[in-house]
Amino acid sequence: MDIGILGSLAVGERGVSITPTAPKPRQVLALLALHADQVVTVGTLTEELWGAAPPRSARPTLQTYILQLREHIACALRQGEGGGAGQRCAKDVLLTVPGGYLLKGGQGASDLRDFERLAGLGYRAMDAGDYAGAAARLSEALELWSGPALADVHAGVHLATEIRRLEESRLCALDQRIEADLRLGRHRELLAELTVLVSRYPTHESLCGQYMLALHRSGRRGEALNAYRQLRARLVRSLGLEPSAALAKLQRSILVSGPAGAPAPAGMSAAGASAPAGTSAAGRLAPAG
Repeated sequence: MDIGILGSLAVGERGVSITPTAPKPRQVLALLALHADQVVTVGTLTEELWGAAPPRSARPTLQTYILQLREHIACALRQGEGGGAGQRCAKDVLLTVPGGYLLKGGQGASDLRDFERLAGLGYRAMDAGDYAGAAARLSEALELWSGPALADVHAGVHLATEIRRLEESRLCALDQRIEADLRLGRHRELLAELTVLVSRYPTHESLCGQYMLALHRSGRRGEALNAYRQLRARLVRSLGLEPSAALAKLQRSILVSGPAGAPAPAGMSAAGASAPAGTSAAGRLAPAG
């Protein structure tokens, strides 16, 4: 089973798509695919589809969606490349187990699994001081994302929680990749990307700190200080909070260093916020819009 989650939902068996077009079966498949090789309970699927007040027909309707998914799987097993379809049936791929259902991922491709593996390699490289290796592995991990996770699936309570978790994982990897690039002296190359990111995440302190550092190292000290002022105004206005001590320290370092100076030797996440590799240094995160 090949599973794509980091963008549009794409699930296939033997090279043939089994992704339905109807919204609710897509929700069911998305939740099963996110938890491939794990049991997803009937209660979880019911709450995902209908919330806290499911209709009386919820259970038989869910069973109908499972049957529809199995029809797609059976068709893929018949048509799929490589032969051997007669050795398995749809119930061997999408199992009914006590209390729920289980989708077998097997040895197929999974963009989420690949992302987690590459990001883990990148975090370990950061911890070892191998910034070039970290930047390369984290860039590979981030390239697996073609858009927001499950962008074309309606999200109920459980999928919405999972999507937020995945987005946080992506932001952690992005934060560390930018940190690695800053360590490698790529501040000018980062400016365009960071300009977009601080606009998209206007209260993300780690990104703002990295932006400030990249600006200052590029000879744009005034713009770096202005980025701090803008972030502080947003935090005070929207959350009633002052910037973190780490960000304030970076601002003072830029302020006293003079136009030609260079502040602390790393971005927010490593030198200021002290966030461990693989965790968020954001603290206060609110996407724009």
